[in-house]
Order: sequence, then C-alpha cells, then structure tokens
Amino acid sequence: MRQSSKGLAALTLGAIGVVYGDIGTSPLYTVKEIFGESTGIALTHLNILGAISAIFWALMFVVTLKYVLLVLRADNKGEGGVMALLALAASSVQHHRTKTILFALGVFGAALFYGDSILTPAISVLSAVEGLSLITPTLTQYVLPISIAILIGLFILQKKGTAKVGKFFGPIVVIWFLTLGIVGITHIIKAPEILHALNPMYALQFFADRGAGVFLAIGAVVLAMTGAEALYADMGHFGRPAIRIAWSCLVLPGLALNYFGQGALLLAHPEAVTNPFYLSFPPSLLIPSVILSTLATIIASQAVISGAYSITRQAIQLGFLPRMKILHTSAKESGQIYIPAINWILLFAVILTVLAFKNSSAIAAAYGIAVTGTMLITSILTYFVVRNIWKYPLWVAISATSVFICLDILLLASCSVKFFNGGWFPIALAIGLVIMMWTWRQGRQILLEKIHEDDPKMETFIQSLSHSRIPKIERTAVYLNANLDTVPQALLHNLKHNQVLHSINLIITVNYADIPHVPAHARCEVMNIGAGFWQIKLHYGFMQMPDIPLALSQSNIAGFSFEPFTTSYFVSRETIISGHGGAMAKWRDDLFSLMSRNAGSIVDYFNIPSNSVIELGSRVHI
Repeated sequence: MRQSSKGLAALTLGAIGVVYGDIGTSPLYTVKEIFGESTGIALTHLNILGAISAIFWALMFVVTLKYVLLVLRADNKGEGGVMALLALAASSVQHHRTKTILFALGVFGAALFYGDSILTPAISVLSAVEGLSLITPTLTQYVLPISIAILIGLFILQKKGTAKVGKFFGPIVVIWFLTLGIVGITHIIKAPEILHALNPMYALQFFADRGAGVFLAIGAVVLAMTGAEALYADMGHFGRPAIRIAWSCLVLPGLALNYFGQGALLLAHPEAVTNPFYLSFPPSLLIPSVILSTLATIIASQAVISGAYSITRQAIQLGFLPRMKILHTSAKESGQIYIPAINWILLFAVILTVLAFKNSSAIAAAYGIAVTGTMLITSILTYFVVRNIWKYPLWVAISATSVFICLDILLLASCSVKFFNGGWFPIALAIGLVIMMWTWRQGRQILLEKIHEDDPKMETFIQSLSHSRIPKIERTAVYLNANLDTVPQALLHNLKHNQVLHSINLIITVNYADIPHVPAHARCEVMNIGAGFWQIKLHYGFMQMPDIPLALSQSNIAGFSFEPFTTSYFVSRETIISGHGGAMAKWRDDLFSLMSRNAGSIVDYFNIPSNSVIELGSRVHI
C-alpha cells in the first residue's frame, strides 16, 4: 500500500506539471479580456461579481462535472484524447453512415487540436512576457523578440524528451498554483464582499444584463476553461485518479482563489483593470512574478506540443496521415515521443501567429473557437460511448450529455462572434488539415485498389508453384502486403527481374486495432499456406509503434527460426501519377501524390534494418 501511495503521489505531481499547465495559466489573461475594449463590459461592482461568478461556475460545471466526473470515465483501455474517443465511439456503431460521420467529427476535432497547439504557446508566452511592460514601459518593444526567442528555445528542446522536463517542471507548477492561491487570498481578505460571487445568480444576472452582447461576454469567460481537454488527452500518461486528485486538491482551489482575488482587487482598485493578474502582486514582487509566469507558460506550451505528437501518431496508425519519423525519448514510457516534422511545422506556425497578432488580446479572439469546437466534438462522441459502450438507457445517455452539448454549442457560437477578428484562423487551419487527412485516407484506399486490381490470387499463385521450376535459395524473404488474399507486388517484381524464390517466404500484413495497446501474446497470427509460404498478421494498437523484426523474433512458427542475417525484406515504393477522371478531383490527386512523395520511410516506420531491404518501385495511375 505504501508503494502504491508513493506511485500515485508521483503521478499526481506529474499530472500537475503537464496536464494543468494550460488551464493553470488562464488567470494571466481571462479577467483582463472580460473587461477589455472588445467586449464593452463596464467595470461596475455588479459586473465584477457577475464575471467572477461566471468564471467560477464555468470551472465547476464544464471542467469538474463534465471532464473530471464524466468524460474521464470514457477511456479507451486507459487512453484518452479525441482520437482515442473517436476509435471507441466508432467501434460501438454498426451503421456505415453514422460511422463515417463520427470519423469526420473526430478528424475535425483532431485538426482543431492542432490549432490549439499553435495558439496556446503563442498566447501563453506573450501574456507572460507582456508583464515586462508593467515593470517599465521602455521594455514594451522587447516583448515580441523575447517571446519569439523563448518559443524557439522551447521547440529546440523538444528532442530531449519530456521526462526530465516534466520532473523539473512539476514542482514549479505546484509553486505556481500555491502562489495563485496565496495572492488571491491576500486580496479576498481586503475585499471579502467578492465572495458573494459564489452565488450563481450573479453569473446569470451578468449574462442577462449583456443583452445582444452576451456572446462577447461568454466568449471571454471561455478563456478560463482553455486546457480542459488536456485532462482527458493526457489520461493515458497519468491515470484517472492522479488527474482527479490534482484538480480537486490543488488546481481548482488555486484557480478559484486567484480569480476571486482578481475580482477583489478590481472592487478596491478599478484602475488595475489594465492587467489585474500582474497588478495583484506587490510592486517588489513584479519581476519574480513575470519570471514564474514565463516558466508556467512554457510548461503550458509543453503540454499541447506533446499532445500534438501523440495525436499525430494516433492519426498515422488510424490511416489519416502519412508515415512520419517518430523518435522515442524514454525507454520506460512509450507515450513520450518526438516527431521532428510536426515540431518544426508547429514552431513555424507559432512564430507566424505571434508576428501576425502581436499581442495576447488579439490571439484571444482566435483561441476560443479551437477550444470550444474540440469540447463540442468530445461531448457528441461521449454520447455514443454512454449509450453503446456503457449500455445505459437512451434517456440516461441523452440526459448525461445533452446539457453539455447544448452548452458547448452556446460557447462555440459565442466565440464565433469574433470570427472576423481572428476566429477564422483555427477554422481555416482545421479545414485545411481535414482536407489533407481525408485526402490521404481516401487516396490510400484508391491506391491499394489500383495496385491489387490485377494481382493474382494468393491461393492460385501457390498452386502454380507446384509446376514451376523457379530456382530457390536458402534464405528468408519478408514481403509487406496490405491484402493477404493477393500476391504482393514486390514478390511479382522479384520473380520478374531476379527469377528466383526464397525457401521461406513470409507475407506480412500489419493491422491496427481500435484500442490503444494490443498485448504481446495477441501480436502474431500465423497461417501456413504451403510451398514455403506463411501468411502473418501482426496486430498493434493505435498507441503502439510496429516493430516487424521484433515481432518475427517472438513469433512461434513451426519449422521456422528467425535469423536476421539471412532475412531479406522486399518492399515496394509506388510513384503516384495523377490524372483527370479519377475517384478524387485532380487537385486532390496532386495533393495525395505530394504527401506520398514526402511520407516517411516504411523501413524506418516498421524498424526494419536498412541493410536488409530490397526496394522495388512501380508507377500507379489514380
């Protein structure tokens, strides 16, 4: 029991350091944006109570009730995140059209998460460094350069892995939340009437008084919930108990006390509205607060960047993105990975965002749509889990999710008011990514159909070998094939050009299940089809990286012993030739061709030793 408690404590500390960095830095800008020029909300006593009440009950209802109590239960074999939830929800429905709609929603949610991964580092680091302007106005001109330098350093360090960074940052985030709470308490003591905001009627009155401007007010309050999706996305790393304990015992109290403290400060000193977070610190602690805030925002950025790597790997395994080079940064944690291509694309996009928007207030307009869009998709997918996986009655499933779906629609509509003030950015990005992901998935299906449409059947081919005098060599040949029923293209090319067969031929197909992990004992499925040929199915979860040599060494194939030095791997590389009149539009054919040319090596992806590979190419018209 003692070891278990220590393990849970370590996981809870890690969850604080990684999961809650994003939502933990929201106090930097939320209250400031609620009373900013874009909302037009007057700084009155009643509005201050109403705004703080709205923030508090949003945290309680959306984060605590929806995510901590409901959504965290919808895990896919312990894994969370929109792609894991998509796989779980899609597996629970039989109707093809419904399944297609769910896949479309999940892909769009993943695309919105990439937008979040760009906007979070930009707004978090900018909002922290903007505190320099309060130290002395002469430092204002250095806010952008310093922010960009911090971001470049952050992305360069990604290849080192998150394990050491997480251990270092966990205690810092604990200090951050304790600081939030202590600073908040000091101001609550000076203006205890702010505690009236605990009454939810102030929040309702606050929104009712806005009239036509209610959407602007809700859109600003949404900023307090940014990062809520990380609670679910990172569940596989830390587990449900650690995430719940961290939220209940430290994160929620720290956030709530700080928001109430900022409200108390505004009641006593309305002029502090220019930056209520930093002005809640004593002048002598302003510089340390800027340093601590910058460290906290770096951690917040780390969380979504790591999430982008994870969601990319899941999308690759589920067939929505081309293969990419994936590096493991930890020998103990399979979830800690680094994808160079995604890292540099994100860095480029984040720097462009900072240069285009220039300040955190401008980015805030774009931020809400990405967050609320992902929240809505999560709520919809959760309904199918509650109804079809947990087998609750229809009225229970609707009751448990409809309120959240309606609220998410309201939040998304509120954020959409600022569509032309920057809100278009994550939507445009998401649409572009969805087009790419759907084109890749559909293009691969068309390509495989084209490749195999004239291939001989495996059974017929094996029978023909009994009358063949093709010479055989005492080696093992491994052929990768997407369809076990047809002869691999690489095998046909090998016979055509080399006119030789190997004594042992392994036809391998890699399948990805809709669960995160497939146990080792269920990895390999073998069938002897005669004439020295075996059909092998390798099964992996969407959170696992395939390793064909390792799987073969662990397989139990009668009459076969895997010898790496006498094994050759035959792979085929297709050159895509696009043309008019295909199943996809010409521009989509061209896009698929471009993505295919830039896809990562199949050799690296399946961990095949490069000195044992024979690559045979072909041109395919689609």
